[in-house]
Amino acid sequence: MKALVTAAVALGALLVAPTASAQAPCKPIDLYVAPNGTDAGPGDARRPWKTIEHARDQVRKRPQTCDIVVNLKAGDYVVDKTIEFTEADSGRNGHRVVYRSVDGPGKARLLGAKPVTGWQKYKGDIYKTKIDRTFYTLFEDGKRATTARYPNRRSDDVWAPYLTSVLKEPEKEAVYQWLYSNPGDWDKSWDLTNAQVMVWSGGSWSWFTDTVPIKNPSWDDNQLTLAHWTRYALVNSRGGSRYYLQNSLDFLDQAGEYYFDFANSEVYYWPRGSIDKVLAPTVKTILSLKGSTPDKRVRNLSFDGLALQYSDFVSWYRNGWISAGDAGEPHKYPEYDRQIEMPRNRFGMITLTNTSGIDLTRLHVSDTGFTAVYLLFANDHVRVSDSLLENVGADGIKVEGPYPGEGDVAGQNVFTNNYIDHIGELVPGDSSGVELMNTGNNEVSHTVVKHSARYGVSLEVRPEVKDGDGYAHGNVFKYLRLEETGLDSGDMGAFYTYGVSNLDPHEITNHVSQVVIGDVIPDASMPDSGTRGVHMDAGGCGFAFDNIEVGRTTDQSYQSYQCNEVTNANWVDGFDASKMEYDKIGVTGAFPYPIPS
Repeated sequence: MKALVTAAVALGALLVAPTASAQAPCKPIDLYVAPNGTDAGPGDARRPWKTIEHARDQVRKRPQTCDIVVNLKAGDYVVDKTIEFTEADSGRNGHRVVYRSVDGPGKARLLGAKPVTGWQKYKGDIYKTKIDRTFYTLFEDGKRATTARYPNRRSDDVWAPYLTSVLKEPEKEAVYQWLYSNPGDWDKSWDLTNAQVMVWSGGSWSWFTDTVPIKNPSWDDNQLTLAHWTRYALVNSRGGSRYYLQNSLDFLDQAGEYYFDFANSEVYYWPRGSIDKVLAPTVKTILSLKGSTPDKRVRNLSFDGLALQYSDFVSWYRNGWISAGDAGEPHKYPEYDRQIEMPRNRFGMITLTNTSGIDLTRLHVSDTGFTAVYLLFANDHVRVSDSLLENVGADGIKVEGPYPGEGDVAGQNVFTNNYIDHIGELVPGDSSGVELMNTGNNEVSHTVVKHSARYGVSLEVRPEVKDGDGYAHGNVFKYLRLEETGLDSGDMGAFYTYGVSNLDPHEITNHVSQVVIGDVIPDASMPDSGTRGVHMDAGGCGFAFDNIEVGRTTDQSYQSYQCNEVTNANWVDGFDASKMEYDKIGVTGAFPYPIPS
């Protein structure tokens, strides 16, 4: 017995004894990159490397016995080609590889654009030049230019005004590729060779937007044939679809607009200020983290304090496939094809695929062509925090989990202390500040979403998915401030869910607390049913709401089936504002950037 006690004491001492690393803390290895560096140097503070790619390749060769920190010095790093990280670039042996802005948040800037040069006066205030690449958005001095459009937008902050499509007899409502106008809406002299339609397809619905090239006009019939089908029919029983035309030289009639002649690789621009400060995108994605399979993930990488600015859009855009099974792939729930982006549109300025343990902290992401941060399929324990995302083409943070019923390979991500401002600039339909699709056990907290045509925060699966095959459970949403949402769409909520829990009984698995939603008032042109603070759509069940405050709406503060729990919300009698923790709602005092005005 004495021997056993002695052995137990010895084992206990071993278990609580300081480890070698605790006795002698591991000192990170510091490497350096600078815009004026050289990749022929050793990569130290005195002789830094020039490119992130070279630093990545050198880190890949090193044995890792401690954290490796790649310090990016202040300055601009022009990105001509997406910077890619694979599982070979993972932190190893329990350590991390960190890429950080060593001089402070936002000081090291990764720019996905280059200046446009060689301008010559074309006519009046319009300039013209040849360019060596094709692009679908343009910037002047840190501000997005508007693709020349008709009718002209009311201001830089809105999408309206629009024209409205009509139905020509004997056509039926199911017209997806022919857009008809009212007589007099169009000018037969317009050159639409390179033009596109941006349309809220679905007639009077205002759910999704399509950006579609025009194949050819038929002026006598007041008809445009589009190059691709739109998501929904262009007319329904309640009316036509709102739309505008863009990218014709005939529409270039005010400062801040540009026209791209694709056939001749020429761009025309009317600058707001200096023509010498115009930049065109070079990439759609600046940082790509992609493991080769869900079993071979990129792991334990951190990106801290970097600024990422400018990326490109696409030649045409539609949200998802039109019909179930259109992906042409076998799936248990082919209806999910209609929910997920088509492969051509699965990207963000930062794109993560097959990753685990990735930290994206203190970032400043701005002027994106499409989504800012995009997580596709198998990603877990990803953290996006303390970051400013602004002037975003589509969603701020978008997570697309796996197809339902095929294995839960994602989740347990944290999105906290982020300010997401002006989203959906190029894709107003269905864009959200934070959009989670078929993913669970995530946290969205201390977040501000401001200025959105549609949602602030959303969680979606599909109504056809049987309980047990959907993975959008165990999510926590807390301390959120959603301002200026629903600015151009209807039948929506600033906080929105769709098809999460589809069979009775509905177990409470998702929790929403301490949320302030400002006024949800759409543009007067919006023809759809009204706007809401919280909209639990088609299987939006199994939620607990605690301490929620909603401003003015054009419909209800809260629309839901009788399948959720509500405690202390201002649409219910007896709301107690003293239980609202206003001082904690939104970003915290640790947020590293000035709050946008």
